[in-house]
Amino acid sequence: MILVTGATGHVGRHIVSGLLAAGEKVRALSRTPGTHPWPPEVEVLPGDLKEPGTLVSALGGVESMYLFPVFGAVGGAVEAARQAGVRHVVMLSSQAVEYSAGEPHRECEEAVAGSGLSWTFVRTGALMVNDLHWAGQFARDGVVRGAYGRAAMAPIDERDIAAVVVSALLTPRSGTVHTVTGPQSLTQVDRVRIAGQALGLTARFEELPREHVRQQMTAHMPAAVVDELLDHRASLVGTTAEVLPTVEQVTGRAPYTYAEWLAYHEADFRPPGGR
Repeated sequence: MILVTGATGHVGRHIVSGLLAAGEKVRALSRTPGTHPWPPEVEVLPGDLKEPGTLVSALGGVESMYLFPVFGAVGGAVEAARQAGVRHVVMLSSQAVEYSAGEPHRECEEAVAGSGLSWTFVRTGALMVNDLHWAGQFARDGVVRGAYGRAAMAPIDERDIAAVVVSALLTPRSGTVHTVTGPQSLTQVDRVRIAGQALGLTARFEELPREHVRQQMTAHMPAAVVDELLDHRASLVGTTAEVLPTVEQVTGRAPYTYAEWLAYHEADFRPPGGR
């Protein structure tokens, strides 16, 4: 039995489908199990990573688990997993642990690595799915606004992340770190241009002052983390992002391009009635 936490998320739902396709028994953990259309083969149990006591039933008979990194809750979750006899944990993490001392994924990794369980970390950088928040701006006036629009990144499709996680769950190798990227070095300016062309919309990127963006981000993240993130993004302006072969090495297929991701999410970018 494999337990998937964060099973309704953009990555988690593809992990569930990937495990089912591989013929595995899958159990999904959800705080609100009755609000999602689960495949009939999936066993769904209620639970909250922030409340380890609610995990006991979900962890019974589980050999491996995918752990979504809920900040502040990972330590309790892995201790509950250890007590339940779980053997291997695959956790989603971030490349930011390599350059940011205060990045919260670092604490999550330390909790898992120190648990005594076998583990694999899947570290991501920029996620294509984060660009879904541009949909409202496309619909309003076609102008996407942000800071450091010419910072180069290699964003990755959530389906590729899930495929690497599924492989790590099916063939556990303790102490493995998979750092994953998409197949292209792209700036925000590039991605807005590609999206406009793919969706048939007039679109452009508008640079905003760093402080304006910082104020927006600190409403959701610690100021120190935001500053390190923006500093890192500033350092990427005028560079070419490193593209890693991890997805193809692990899964045996090429990762999805940004245009392919847009095609998959086309309906999410189009408001009711279209434009």
